[in-house]
Amino acid sequence: MNSEVSVTVDVVIFALRDDDLQVLLVRRQHPPFEGLWAMPGGYVKPQESLEDAAARVLYDETSVRDVHIEQLYTFGEINRDPRGRVVTITYFALVPAPLVLDTSETRDAAWKSMYNLPTMAFDHHYILDYALKRLRYKLEYTAVGFQLLPPEFTLTKLQHAYETILGISLDKRNFRRRILQAGVIEETGRRTGGEGRPAMLYCFREDAVSEVKTRRLFP
Repeated sequence: MNSEVSVTVDVVIFALRDDDLQVLLVRRQHPPFEGLWAMPGGYVKPQESLEDAAARVLYDETSVRDVHIEQLYTFGEINRDPRGRVVTITYFALVPAPLVLDTSETRDAAWKSMYNLPTMAFDHHYILDYALKRLRYKLEYTAVGFQLLPPEFTLTKLQHAYETILGISLDKRNFRRRILQAGVIEETGRRTGGEGRPAMLYCFREDAVSEVKTRRLFP
């Protein structure tokens, strides 16, 4: 076994699609774990920062930039990669609805439900479980969940997003009271069109601190 330690970045790319919390995965083309699904990732280049490497991986897979991305955790179990000692610094990225691109499994990339994951390569199933826990934690403590939403949304859409990520049902009246009290959203003055009663559209307040302590608004 190679005595050197290699450094990689892996990126957990979350999006809300088809009323589900989904993650972008790629199918491995070469051993080890050929044919299994994995998170997008790659080796860190010699003259590249960790943040730049994560941004590169995100752009290569989604063609988007300037979305919420943050470091998740460092995973360095000795036998996590059969090729040798590999330490991976994992990031998670939140891609808002307007930027979510469809993928084709013929390109060996596909959006998969976080609640019905395929067999994963390496320790990626464990990493994804950890990423979901962190996302839920941050959703309860901060306003980070708004990074998955379009710029304008109804309270119904916002509640559904929270329920999808948290995996629970929330009381409508209680949710609306608490989210409005948190002071992180504001009315846009516009309403939805189409059939049915128009609903007020809201947006995330630009002057609201993204790390607002809202624990425990939900549930």
